Amino acid sequence: MIEDVVLPAYAVEVGVEPLGGPVRDSVGGWPFLDEGQGWPECFCGERLALFFQLDVPGDVAHFGGDHLLVFHCRVHNEASDPPLSGDRQLAPRFWDAPQPACPGPFWRILLQRRATRPAEVEPSVRALPLTLRPFTDAPDENGNGALAFKVGGAPFWAQGPELYQCACGAELVFLCHVREYTEFAVHPGQPEQPYGFGDGYGLFLGNEVYLLACPAHCDPAAVWPVNQN
Repeated sequence: MIEDVVLPAYAVEVGVEPLGGPVRDSVGGWPFLDEGQGWPECFCGERLALFFQLDVPGDVAHFGGDHLLVFHCRVHNEASDPPLSGDRQLAPRFWDAPQPACPGPFWRILLQRRATRPAEVEPSVRALPLTLRPFTDAPDENGNGALAFKVGGAPFWAQGPELYQCACGAELVFLCHVREYTEFAVHPGQPEQPYGFGDGYGLFLGNEVYLLACPAHCDPAAVWPVNQN
């Protein structure tokens, strides 16, 4: 452990009892979107599925009080590839940039600050509650925090640190880690996800996903999903 370095963090736990109405911390469910923010769509024209959403706790640096929403296409399932304009700097509007296997992004990750309006329910992913359990994340001698589905704390890199600068110039900051092969349950009768690994849907081919966000909040979509395995 790095001496005297402790970071507020929250383990994200998925419940099993289906939700009967909108809540702000959920897998699937009713996305809480800012006024004027429509339901995001994939480059293919299909509406993206809401995989999960949550309120970032107030003691998480830079992003406390934000509402995080993670959308991903059911039809397109690839790994992300960073569009760069410099050594580590992401290109302008990197959230809309083409991907090597796709002419546009197949996900949208939003950090919103006025997310008070629940939209209609997500039709594919089952609406389940999320619980955020606080714990103290103490990075080890290599700087790695706990290996968990979590918000805040320090990342546990599978392949070593991968850090980027936002197009606006700010250094992106670690916000959330979704564990490898995390499966999001779907309603019966949903189409099988390409390159899937279970009965539900997964993010970015089931890779470890590290969400790095812009602390300057230059755009609600200024979040980059690093993939490692």
